Amino acid sequence: MSYKRILTIQDISCVGQCSLTVALPIISACGIEAAILPSAVLSTHTGGFSGYTFRDLTEDMPAIAEHWKKEGITFDAVYTGYLGSTKQIDYVLDIINSADCMAIIDPAMADHGKLYAGFDGEFVNAMKKLCARADIILPNLTEACLITDTEYRESYDKAYISELLTKLKSLTGGTVILTGVSYSADTTGVLVADKDGENYYEHRKISTSCHGTGDVYASAFTGAVMQGKTTFEAACIAADFTVSCIEKTIEDKSHWYGVKFELALPELIEKLS
Repeated sequence: MSYKRILTIQDISCVGQCSLTVALPIISACGIEAAILPSAVLSTHTGGFSGYTFRDLTEDMPAIAEHWKKEGITFDAVYTGYLGSTKQIDYVLDIINSADCMAIIDPAMADHGKLYAGFDGEFVNAMKKLCARADIILPNLTEACLITDTEYRESYDKAYISELLTKLKSLTGGTVILTGVSYSADTTGVLVADKDGENYYEHRKISTSCHGTGDVYASAFTGAVMQGKTTFEAACIAADFTVSCIEKTIEDKSHWYGVKFELALPELIEKLS
């Protein structure tokens, strides 16, 4: 398989094990070159820290992309994570259309039935456009409901998930990786809908919630897909890796701000090899 290059677009939280500080090492560990386009720089992530610094890089994004064009730099895939504004989404759409390559979109904007702070209906509508352009989308249950105008439910059955999945497939026309699908108290899983049909991968549910696990999952999935794994294989590998990251972290109460994903990288590399 040829050596591949991914462009990942999201913010840099300098401390906090999320966004680009997760995506870059995980994709690299998968044997894929990781190019980055930072949308903002923060001293820490915003979950639990206070007084953090923030520098918006929105206006730098078009100039960076234009320089790449002049240099003839190309990508095998574009993978997006947290984007801070509708303007950034517009720039990302321009970049994806110009790059003419696979687009993997994590619509990172909500969880547990609520939008993240600072986002509104206008942002959701912009994210719908980005997901419609994607080859693969990786929403959690809350994000899936928002981009399909579906009522979010804490409790649901398979019929509800099936209807949601139909709407997602209609929106994107590509592959859907729906995370956090749980049919029992002790398990959760990932539902994959692609050209091969629909498949569900169930694994143990860990009650502890950790920052950055969505970024860990999406990055591992992207790296595995670009290494030639099927979407379902990649979804399973990423799920097992994320669970392992949490297991290696939860006993350390001082490490509340992220997961020790570095300790699980050898397992990810072994699965890919």
